[in-house]
Amino acid sequence: MILRAGWAIGWVTLAACAAGASAQISLGSAVDLALKNDSRIRMWEASVQKAQAALNEARDVYIPTAGAQIGYGEGVGVPTALPTVISLTGQSLVFNFSQRDNIRAAAAGLRAARLSLADMRSQVEQDVAVTYLNLNSDERKLAVMDQEAGAASRLVTIAQERLDAGADTRMDLLKAQRTAAQIQLDKMNLQDDAASLSDHLSRLMGLPYDQLTTIQSSIPAVPVVEASHDEEDQAESPGIEAALANARSKQEVAFGENRYRLRPEMTFGINYTRIDTSQNAYTTYYPAFLNKSENALSVYLTMNLPIYDRHHQDEAADAMAEAHRAYFESETQREQFLESRRKLRRNAAELAARSKVAELDQEIAQEQVRVIEAQLTTSSSSNAQQMTPEDEQRALLDESGRTLDLLDSQYQLEQTRVDLLEQTGRLEEWIQRAAALSEGLPAGAVNH
Repeated sequence: MILRAGWAIGWVTLAACAAGASAQISLGSAVDLALKNDSRIRMWEASVQKAQAALNEARDVYIPTAGAQIGYGEGVGVPTALPTVISLTGQSLVFNFSQRDNIRAAAAGLRAARLSLADMRSQVEQDVAVTYLNLNSDERKLAVMDQEAGAASRLVTIAQERLDAGADTRMDLLKAQRTAAQIQLDKMNLQDDAASLSDHLSRLMGLPYDQLTTIQSSIPAVPVVEASHDEEDQAESPGIEAALANARSKQEVAFGENRYRLRPEMTFGINYTRIDTSQNAYTTYYPAFLNKSENALSVYLTMNLPIYDRHHQDEAADAMAEAHRAYFESETQREQFLESRRKLRRNAAELAARSKVAELDQEIAQEQVRVIEAQLTTSSSSNAQQMTPEDEQRALLDESGRTLDLLDSQYQLEQTRVDLLEQTGRLEEWIQRAAALSEGLPAGAVNH
């Protein structure tokens, strides 16, 4: 994985150097790099490893442990301990009522960690997709604003010429100059926003520079997510399932804590000991041991029955309260998720309608430009007063403004649909379509 990420970063870096510290990158490649390099995903991967280790620890308690103790020395007087040269010991748990609950709790914790990892991957994909769509929208807006700035500059020139000819007042020139200045200011703000988005995208991908540009052809159409009646009250988010799994894990822990008292715990053990009495007075004080074997072997099975443990009862009550809290937190999170998803569906429908209105406004503005251009090609107009070049530039400015409004509404609609794809568990399918489009890009595009 590290090697693949290194090759990808190398290709992007080379492309950046060739393009003057900027590079194009496809949506599929951006998502792929982010999934490999984002620190949040790596954090949850470590959490999965930790949860797997916790489950192994809960299961391996039944596997005997083995140990050895070696020592040798001289002694005088009354022996204070058995003169052991070497002792080999093995011990394991045989049966415990609580341990089964502990294993189930660890298994639920592992499932919660895996679901949280899947949820974080989905969030990273969503973050990259929304950032990429926003950056692409800004780049398209900047192209429109270049045309808009050109029309505003021509409008200033026309106003100056008309002022010199006495056809316009200075107020008309000032208004044209202000329009051009406002367009330049809006363009600078948009360039700053695009730079911030590029920087954020590069950080998500783990790249060392922030001048990235998008590839329009690598963005698949964002599908409309239709709501079915059965889905309205169902949560399909890995994050919600992770919260429920975490609540079950705490519940199993609480069950195990409450089943501790008055339930036996059985332990198996085996011990071999080699004894040496030559360097001490052990046989003097224990003459019955004289001429006996210095090898000892014991195999035993012990049973412990907890009868009264107030401290453990308090811990069990605390664990049960924590389990209840986790359950109600998961229920609250689920209700908030369902409410947010229903709101997103309503917003998507409203934004689709707004996008349609913006599209019609833009088409009307285009038609108005065509009408004025047609009238300017004739010496007179039979239906209206003669149009001037100034009217043409103002119409072009209006068309550019309508186009910017359309691009903005289209981005808002795409962002909402991407958010809805993430909340319905269908974002991965759309990302795979983007990856397929990335594979079909020409060799000049940055892809891996």
